[in-house]
Amino acid sequence: MSGRWLRSGFLYLLVVVLIVAIVISVFPSGSSNDDIPLNQVLTDAKAGLVQEIEIDGDNLKVTYEDQQVFDSRKEEGASLTELLQQASEESPTVRTNIEAIDVVVKEGSRFGSWIGVLINFLPLIIFGAILLFFMRQAQGSNSQAMSFGKSRARMFTSNRPTVTFNDVAGAEEAKEELKEVVEFLKFPERFAALGARIPRGVLLLGPPGTGKTLLARAVAGEAGVPFFSISGSEFVEMFVGVGASRVRDLFDQAKRNSPCIVFVDEIDAVGRHRGAGLGGSHDEREQTLNQILVEMDGFDTNTNVIIMAATNRPDILDPALLRPGRFDRQVVLDRPDIKGRRAILEVHIKGKPLEKDVDLDVLAKQTHGFSGADIANLVNEGAILAARGNKKRIGMPELEEAIDRGIAGPERKSRVISPKEREIVAHHEAGHALVAHMLPNADPVHKITIVPRGMAGGYTRFLPEEDRYLGTRSQFTAMLAASLGGMAAEEIIFDEKTTGPSDDLERATKIARQMVTRWGMSERLGPRTFGRREEMVFLGREISEQRDYSEKVAEEIDDEVRRIVDQAYTTALSILTDNRPKLEQIAKYLMDRESVEGKDLEALFNAAPGEELVPSEPEGSVMPPEDSEPQDEEKPAARPTGQKPGLAWGGQQSNISLDK
Repeated sequence: MSGRWLRSGFLYLLVVVLIVAIVISVFPSGSSNDDIPLNQVLTDAKAGLVQEIEIDGDNLKVTYEDQQVFDSRKEEGASLTELLQQASEESPTVRTNIEAIDVVVKEGSRFGSWIGVLINFLPLIIFGAILLFFMRQAQGSNSQAMSFGKSRARMFTSNRPTVTFNDVAGAEEAKEELKEVVEFLKFPERFAALGARIPRGVLLLGPPGTGKTLLARAVAGEAGVPFFSISGSEFVEMFVGVGASRVRDLFDQAKRNSPCIVFVDEIDAVGRHRGAGLGGSHDEREQTLNQILVEMDGFDTNTNVIIMAATNRPDILDPALLRPGRFDRQVVLDRPDIKGRRAILEVHIKGKPLEKDVDLDVLAKQTHGFSGADIANLVNEGAILAARGNKKRIGMPELEEAIDRGIAGPERKSRVISPKEREIVAHHEAGHALVAHMLPNADPVHKITIVPRGMAGGYTRFLPEEDRYLGTRSQFTAMLAASLGGMAAEEIIFDEKTTGPSDDLERATKIARQMVTRWGMSERLGPRTFGRREEMVFLGREISEQRDYSEKVAEEIDDEVRRIVDQAYTTALSILTDNRPKLEQIAKYLMDRESVEGKDLEALFNAAPGEELVPSEPEGSVMPPEDSEPQDEEKPAARPTGQKPGLAWGGQQSNISLDK
């Protein structure tokens, strides 16, 4: 904005100066003297009418006896003095008249003459300056228009603070794969002597937040070479051909700065499968992709430029990108296992004051399914909670609260719930926990709470004993029964069904259907899959399922799904009916204490029904006591419609995909 006003002010100044120059040229300043010829001056000098003549170069200033002043100009040839001497020789009277004239000779001022020249040419100068100004503006607009084709990649040189492999944890296999790239950039002659060719492109694959961009920066930091970073969406503009031009410019810059690394983040923005979009073969995105393919395959063998790219959708990339000679090496970064999560926690707690009770092994076990970004956010949230509580160190309560926040959202203690609904929520969560505790193949229960979080009135969190990448039929059966335990508890205690189990029912139905149609776990239908999913590559989502089975088989699938869900619900009802006193004991404890976990939860499961339990006092509180107000149980309910009292799985992500 300031540059625009500066240019406008300069233009206004030029206009004002031009007007002043024109006024000066048309109406010259100074005395209003009239010009008279030199012969008239000589005639008047002979007649004795001239009092003084001032000579300034070729200009004369003549002052008459009556004090009138006139200007004249001497012609080239003899000087004015010589002319007066010649005129004085005519007669004594004439000589006397001329000798009485005061002749003042002034040294001609070059500066004054130049000022005069400048004043005369000032209008032309101002006009030329204005013309030059507009030409520069037009040139600037033209350069801006042409700059659309320039690459917007940001180059990071090695003299800046860099990231190394020590800053990347939980991806040991990926780091081993990329160490070859670092060795090639540091010692290319070692590979050239053996005739080896380093992969020209490295594609980093993995879910969001697993550290793909961080790992690419670590490669550049370890190699100590320039690092070009650009997003795939920055290639595409509204003008056709701009993306391809930017690709050419990017690769030209990379060749001039080789050896270097070019990192393209979210390459699926321009690397989608060609021919699958709504546009034709001249689509701007396809032109950009074609240029990337040409540039990657056109590198000289001596050009030490490595292309790295990252995406979480490798299934929609064009096959030409993945062939040997382009992105011929694919490095997978999955969610970290328990060892990786502990290593990531160690990286992020560096420099942060921690209490002695902080156990990273327990935190790593509780963060099953978390990505690296989730763990970084977990540590940061813990530090924020500790600062909010005016603490000097981060304790275990803050970090566990941060885990709960990441899973189900922050606590909403201000939400007013009626005593009746609070009792329903307590029995609902107690049903989840008790059924899971009684089934040997279910995951252990880690925490039960009826404190509202997000849109959930409470939740039960499970803690797997180990990371699992395969699921068994018995595990899914136990999972279904535990998921429906909340609904079964409501029916046993209140003889009523509520809207609370809606999320539990949706999840149970989805698991049962995939057991039948994807995993071949139905004895009636046998080991086969049903239905072929169709995806539009341009949209990148599953839009339909093409049936490869008859209507009769579809009915059998529905019957089998219903049978599995009904069997799980019957199991939950049977367990809770046989252990109703324990169910009521857990629910009563929850209504008194709101949450239970750890040793208290274990003691609650092992206690005899009706036994009074004394909860252990927590070592630290996440929030100061004055920040939490007692909940008024006498007020009517004021929660939004559609609230889910039970979140049976607490957001725990399993590495077993429910979609594939």
